[in-house]
Amino acid sequence: MIALQFPAAVIALPVHLTDLPTSQAQTLNDEGARQLARGNAEAALENWKRAEAAYAKAGDEIGMLGSQLNQVQALQALGQYRRARTFLEQINTRLRTLPDSSLKASSFRSLGIVLFRMGDLQESRQILQSSLAISQRLNIDTGSTLLVLGNVARTHKDDSKAEKMANVEAIAFYRQAIAATSDQITQLQAQLNLFSLFVETDQIPQANSLLSEIQFLLADLPPSRATVYAQVNLAESLMKLEETATQNGKEVQITSQFKISILFSVAQLLANAVQNARDLNDLRAEAYALGQLGHLYEKSRQWPEAERLTKQALRIAQSIQADDIAVSWQWQLGRILKQQGRTSEAITAYHQAVGILSVLRGDLVAINPEVQFSFREQVEPIYRQLVQLLLENNPTQTDLKRARSVIEALQLAELNNFFREACLDAKPQQIDQVDPNAAVIYSIILPDRLAVILSLPNQPLRYHFTPLASNAAGKSDEGSQSSEVDHVFDDLFATLNPFITSQEALRPHQQLYDWLIRPLEADLTQSQVKTLVFVLDGVLQGIPLATLHDGQQYLIEKYSLALTPGLQLLPPRSLTPEQLGTLAGGLSEARQGFSALPGVAQEIQQISTLVPTNILLDQTFTRTQLINKLESVSFPIVHLATHGQFSSQAEKTFLLTWDGQIKVQDLDQLLEMRDRQQHQPIELLILSACQTAAGDKRAALGLAGVAVRSGARSTIATLWSVQDSSTAELMTQFYTALKQPGITRAEALRQAQLSLLRSSNYQHPYYWSPFVLIGNWR
Repeated sequence: MIALQFPAAVIALPVHLTDLPTSQAQTLNDEGARQLARGNAEAALENWKRAEAAYAKAGDEIGMLGSQLNQVQALQALGQYRRARTFLEQINTRLRTLPDSSLKASSFRSLGIVLFRMGDLQESRQILQSSLAISQRLNIDTGSTLLVLGNVARTHKDDSKAEKMANVEAIAFYRQAIAATSDQITQLQAQLNLFSLFVETDQIPQANSLLSEIQFLLADLPPSRATVYAQVNLAESLMKLEETATQNGKEVQITSQFKISILFSVAQLLANAVQNARDLNDLRAEAYALGQLGHLYEKSRQWPEAERLTKQALRIAQSIQADDIAVSWQWQLGRILKQQGRTSEAITAYHQAVGILSVLRGDLVAINPEVQFSFREQVEPIYRQLVQLLLENNPTQTDLKRARSVIEALQLAELNNFFREACLDAKPQQIDQVDPNAAVIYSIILPDRLAVILSLPNQPLRYHFTPLASNAAGKSDEGSQSSEVDHVFDDLFATLNPFITSQEALRPHQQLYDWLIRPLEADLTQSQVKTLVFVLDGVLQGIPLATLHDGQQYLIEKYSLALTPGLQLLPPRSLTPEQLGTLAGGLSEARQGFSALPGVAQEIQQISTLVPTNILLDQTFTRTQLINKLESVSFPIVHLATHGQFSSQAEKTFLLTWDGQIKVQDLDQLLEMRDRQQHQPIELLILSACQTAAGDKRAALGLAGVAVRSGARSTIATLWSVQDSSTAELMTQFYTALKQPGITRAEALRQAQLSLLRSSNYQHPYYWSPFVLIGNWR
């Protein structure tokens, strides 16, 4: 269940300092090191706190800093990376004024690890390079730093070309780490990471040549938690090697006999790991190793033994409250039970796994080093597989309600993962409690079907599904998404060229209509709802819903439309005409490599003639000026006409100002002062010149992230950069409609889009369909 292998908790930080002023502090530091090695991070943390107090009493600042760094190790082992980061930044502020030292290098390296675990890859790389430079100047061991730099490089992948370059760089770092260190654990970890990367990238001969070195070094190490984890890591990589060879049929490189020997080696490794953990009385390591042994039996389809070992591992993990391990074994138990046809028990196991995930929340990005979660591989599938189980074989209303709840939980989990922290709290509501004139359409992409649930006010849930073609690999792996949806997504965007006007261009728009809307048409018509609210999954989040076509007309011609991550909305509140005070900011001139937007000045000027407007344009549209305005006046509407980008990666999601960029993570800080001034929440945030990142099919996740992070009740944004003049026209029509008494935000946007659709200049979907409303549609 490991995505990557990372340095264990003891990473060559200064535990045994030779210049301690008191024997008491020396004893406390030594005992803390022993406790951490045994896996008792809580006790180690307490001892290092006491050591820090002893140094403070003796007036030894270096000793205090060393003990604080040791505490950081314990915090990392406990998964408390945000706390560790704050602690390290305080330490580094003091260390920067001191001469280079091994302590300074270790502190920088530790901060680099924390930043890496929290997803700040660029900042992590910079601080790790500083640590490496200090270590090289002082001629001290650089292996640990090079190892982490390899992990950072390996993770930094944007596309296939970048991925290939990142892997080459990671291999170089791992090899340097192996050559540079005298520490056997660090050397083994670098070899394991290199081996797993060779397996991952299908470099079988290179993996085989490294295997004997790893086995030799592993056999030479005394039992410890680090060696147990190393044994399990190697076992998992070997299982992946056998699996890769089996799937790809690489009999030339790996014979059937050798594959059998691999599985035998895995069994032996895991059995030894379990015994070593028991000898050490390390329950966490034992739960980890036992569960992986259960996974081996799961792979070999020996269900009773797989179930027995998994339950045993789960009991131990639960007894020590190791939720990060328990969630993996709960999921594994669900899969094993499903394979035995015990669907009800499997659903229970899956629900328990989802429950643990809701507790872990943002800590999934900062779990202990031996169990690093990959959201797409080890979190997302749990939700999808549970929905798949719930929707099999004529689901009941109870099943549909549970499935709907899981779909919303997945949406929130995705956003928490996007921000790399737990920032959202779910407060589910029923659609009839929100808007009696709206229907909610939930979709989820499963390996063999597109499932859709319809929620109408005061009515039972409806369900339908569309069978989908197999994925590109020719098989449907549980929890994966069908490539057929990707193909339709690509086809649709290929038609969004204003010079394409043929009826054939509407084929993908009609395909999506057939999947999402047509089976529901009778229910929607009978209910007389006016607004369709979509909770969409995967790449569907990025489609321009307004363009769905029934063969006669677009969906926007029949309904107002909105998107939401779920019905976790702020209390609904309609905007009255007298509540349309607007702060309008934007850039019309070229800045920071981005082209000029000459229509922005016209757009803002037209808005100012329709509603009371405070303007920040070009040189005045700075971060500071924006903060000052938001602090001083309560604006129900904030309208920003500027370049921006939505990406599936938070660090690449931003808004452009005259003097820099506002990152999505900074949005809540930017609006914090407003909250402290007790202003009303922003009712409507409009971003009229942003776009989703090219080539990023999950980029709409960034759009939802901006909507959530801003704290605005509603957000209107664009999926691509549209023409200045058409945007100005649409926004004029939007504000004109919004001034009408009793009109909803979704309906105001619909009327604005229809005005372009019915015009001679802008009737192509390219001009009007990228505008989407996220959040409160009323």
